[in-house]
Amino acid sequence: MATEDGEAALPVRQRQPRQQLTKGMEHMRSYVTVSETPSATPPSAGEDAYGVPATYEPLRKPTTGSQDNPEKRSDPFQFGTRYLEEGDDIFAHNAWDHVEVDPQYSEFIEQQTTFQRENQVTDFNKKRFNDQPEKWWDKFYGNNQANFFKDRKWLVQEFPVLGQVTKADYGSVTVLEVGAGAGNTAFPVLASNRNPQLRLHACDYSAKAIDIIRSQTAYTEQETPILQADVWDAAGEALPPGLEPGTVDIVIMIFIFSALAPDQWSRAVRNTFTLLKPGGEVLFRDYGRGDLAQVRFKKGRYLGENFYVRGDGTRVYFFDTSELRSIWSGSTPVGGDDGDGAGALFDIVDLAVDRRMLVNRQRKLKMYRCWMQGRFRKSVSVSETSKSEAAVEVDSAVAE
Repeated sequence: MATEDGEAALPVRQRQPRQQLTKGMEHMRSYVTVSETPSATPPSAGEDAYGVPATYEPLRKPTTGSQDNPEKRSDPFQFGTRYLEEGDDIFAHNAWDHVEVDPQYSEFIEQQTTFQRENQVTDFNKKRFNDQPEKWWDKFYGNNQANFFKDRKWLVQEFPVLGQVTKADYGSVTVLEVGAGAGNTAFPVLASNRNPQLRLHACDYSAKAIDIIRSQTAYTEQETPILQADVWDAAGEALPPGLEPGTVDIVIMIFIFSALAPDQWSRAVRNTFTLLKPGGEVLFRDYGRGDLAQVRFKKGRYLGENFYVRGDGTRVYFFDTSELRSIWSGSTPVGGDDGDGAGALFDIVDLAVDRRMLVNRQRKLKMYRCWMQGRFRKSVSVSETSKSEAAVEVDSAVAE
């Protein structure tokens, strides 16, 4: 091709359309693509609509009603308050709360689970991934440093007690984060803290992750020692450095319990029980069964029922509410052969499924996410006449 003055023109490079799905998700195409022609038959009163259950108990209540707020907006934005209702444009927002999977997708989950179970990890690799899980997390953080996860700025909304204990006049309180990673929970808590008597312990069984926390400016330039980061295995025999039994007010466990093998749960629960003061609480968030992250797995990732290994060698388990209730309430024994875990019961203060449907207008996609969220309180012995002062303060903060 030549221009009008006779010079050769460069060929015009056609812009390639953005790929709708990655190769790793191609098997899900018919289940995550939004139909151009939605059903014309509206649901009857009382029936599920657009995947939203007709009746449910949400984690959070909307601040304003749909009639008063047709745009479903809040300032500041609040997770858990945007409900997809009859007549809504599914692409009006990029996420909708409390959306159940549709029947077609539910069938796909069952088919995919069967396929995964029939194409398990080899026995050799099961041993390789289970024997030294910390090695794979060290490798993960060595490759990604502090860049992979975003800071969890939603913490106070999901767990208001964290906003209370960081107030200037709150008083003495000890918070332990288990599975701290690169500090994406610890640093936001530290940044918002005005309480000089807060002691924040961040622990992870990856030494590389702890090195990353300790190298951050926010850690090295603390005027007073608030945040302490240490290597600790939540399912190990020892307690974290600097902490004694019955000295912790709050334990934060966000996407950490799922990294443990099922045979490690009892020890982790027992260690948590031992560390907490009577009345102290666990703030818990993790993966729920049927989450996008679970159904995406293909061949050679299935370690056991609802337990998988990612491509980077790290492990992940997907829970449901009845299972978590059993584990933390003591319906499933948490004591070992020595019996020292007997009576280690947690009261289930809150436990619910947090569902979200993410949509992409350009690619016409819908993605179902599912998380478990709860608060578990260490039971107070009947023989005790009163709780510790710190435990009472935690209870008051939760009530507020």
